Amino acid sequence: MQSLHVNGYDMPYLDVGEDRGRPPLVCVHGSLNDFRVWGCVLGPLSQRHRLMAVSLRHFFPDRWDGVGDTYSIAQHVDDVIAFIEELDLGPVDLMGHSRGGHICFRVAQGRPDLLRRLVLAEPGGELDASLDPDYAGGPSPLLARFTASAEKIAAGDIDGGLAVFVDTLEGPGTWPRLPALVKQNLRDNAFTLIGQVRDNRPPFSRADAESIRMPTLFILGARTKGLLPKVLHALAAHVPYSRTAVIPNATHPMFEQAPQKFSELVLDFLAG
Repeated sequence: MQSLHVNGYDMPYLDVGEDRGRPPLVCVHGSLNDFRVWGCVLGPLSQRHRLMAVSLRHFFPDRWDGVGDTYSIAQHVDDVIAFIEELDLGPVDLMGHSRGGHICFRVAQGRPDLLRRLVLAEPGGELDASLDPDYAGGPSPLLARFTASAEKIAAGDIDGGLAVFVDTLEGPGTWPRLPALVKQNLRDNAFTLIGQVRDNRPPFSRADAESIRMPTLFILGARTKGLLPKVLHALAAHVPYSRTAVIPNATHPMFEQAPQKFSELVLDFLAG
């Protein structure tokens, strides 16, 4: 593990592989995760690329109590931008999963000069009326469930709160079936959910999607349900230089379920 001092914060990251004449691939994790979540794909991806997997502010190995206002989409976007600038290696390839995909989207929107290619694996977020004909305004339908999860965590019921979160995304009864290592990684980041329910992240608009000008790969798990596929397809339809790849029999944690297929898709795209 290494770190770079950005925006007053020592951002931890894993640096794996060699340059091989290609831009580095910076990887941004999603909710309740950290740089360890990429472990299943570090091997195959680093055969051809240098990978830098970051842990965002307040995530493991940091130990945060959920207090304060320094956890937000805007803060994490600024931190990733500052991290890439501090690397000073020229334009990089950027990959994000879930909430990390939302962060990478906003980095690409705000600082396209820092990026060569963009990979978004089921980016998290909501759609506004320009992308969703059924838009009714108000909070995300997931927010109430995530708030209930955060309240349990704040009250000390860590596993109970995490079960609500995981089952909301993957279906009832998922939490007991998760491997022990995955559960522990989620526990290590549980208090970040307290910050996440205060995120107030802006919804995606058609103008946002049309502003992404670099080649972009969207990756979808064929069995993912709910809002995530709807968001992905809406964005992919309006990002000008995009393509979409679907991983059969996979859900939201697709690179853990199908690491070889996920890696093949990413490597093929980056080589294009």
